[in-house]
Amino acid sequence: MDIHEFRSWVILILIITFASIVFWAYSRKRDKDFKDAANLPFNEPDQTEHQSRQRGDQ
Repeated sequence: MDIHEFRSWVILILIITFASIVFWAYSRKRDKDFKDAANLPFNEPDQTEHQSRQRGDQ
């Protein structure tokens, strides 16, 4: 096996890996998980609200 044949196999493996990752990322089964992860920053309380609770202000 020469270097050109080796490179061809590596390219083929990389293309298959890339296509698999894209298929996994856009599959409908993962949609809910990705939406939940995207909304994580909005589920935490605001910084000012958190500080006022610590001081006892309401």
